[in-house]
Amino acid sequence: MTASPPTPPEEHSLRTLRKRGRLKIFLGYAPGVGKTYTMLAEAHRRLERGQDIVIGFVETHGREAIAELAEGLPQIPRTSIEYRGKAFDEMDTAAVIARHPEWVLVDELAHTNVPGAQQAKRWQSVEQILAADINVLSTVNVQHVESLNDTIFQITNVRVRETLPDSVVDRADEVVLVDLTIDALLNRLKRGVVYDLEKIPGAMSNFFRRGNLVALRELALRKTAEEVDDSLQEYLDEHEIKQPWATEDRIVVCIKAGSIAKKLVRRGHRLAKRLQGQLMVVHVHTPGETLGAHHHELNDLYELARSLGGEVVELTGDSEAEVILEFARQNRATFIIMGQSKRSRLDEVLRGSPLISKIMRETDYIDVLVVADPSKADKSASPP
Repeated sequence: MTASPPTPPEEHSLRTLRKRGRLKIFLGYAPGVGKTYTMLAEAHRRLERGQDIVIGFVETHGREAIAELAEGLPQIPRTSIEYRGKAFDEMDTAAVIARHPEWVLVDELAHTNVPGAQQAKRWQSVEQILAADINVLSTVNVQHVESLNDTIFQITNVRVRETLPDSVVDRADEVVLVDLTIDALLNRLKRGVVYDLEKIPGAMSNFFRRGNLVALRELALRKTAEEVDDSLQEYLDEHEIKQPWATEDRIVVCIKAGSIAKKLVRRGHRLAKRLQGQLMVVHVHTPGETLGAHHHELNDLYELARSLGGEVVELTGDSEAEVILEFARQNRATFIIMGQSKRSRLDEVLRGSPLISKIMRETDYIDVLVVADPSKADKSASPP
């Protein structure tokens, strides 16, 4: 494969100004859930609405329903590449760009192209198409996402060789989860809809074990939720919406070394579990702070937080209150949990806690929970 000549600077400048096509991905948790069928069905709806849409590459895998849907759509002829004495069909990326449709269907985004193709991976070919201002509909299964490769191996004992960078999915304009119950997928598998009948026993005893499918389905759901969460954050930022939209509860626990710290972490965990939310345990380092003997105590607190499923975050800043407030806003916190200050209860009643008071004043859309410290009870038994 020959390298492409360098792009002239003036042409590169024009490309950077050119609009990029939209990418819509249909994400599944296993073969046979219906990604390609769903993509083709949407293509027909777009065609009926008068949109210019073509097939760049769709793999039927011998499934009649897929083949019938594909036949009703315009197709770009594939290119044939000879490799080791055999001819292989691949998408003709150059022909797609030359045709320049409004939308193009490109199945199996993580596919590895035959040696001799212009790009090693199909997702790289899709990047070329998007750069030419052509919109793409594509499909991929969650096991092909690069960052999940080790997790998939631990679950299935199968090392997936065809992967694509997370950034490809993260940059997609839309990610649609194509979901199917485990029983429905296994039923399709047994009927020979997914694979030929002779391959079914091997598939069901390996990759398609029920436990594998349950875990893969959860990963696909979580990946889709991540993409939706990113889209929501972009919307909030774009429209300068400051208050958090409580689509998911996020509990921020503010800790310092001290007798009440573990209680705060445990309280945050119980609240997060009850609300099915996310737990973040935060410690703020301020100038002049000396950890000294508290170093091991903080590490114990971090270990406790992680063992309870929390995320530990260390922050630095001049103002503890400002750092906590900024972190809470950026992470769309719905709860902030803090402990009573080291001052006596009476002193807090008479003068207030500067840290807690400031956070409560400036968090109109975040609930603040101040956890009592029983060890201070004797200090407030009688006034001075």
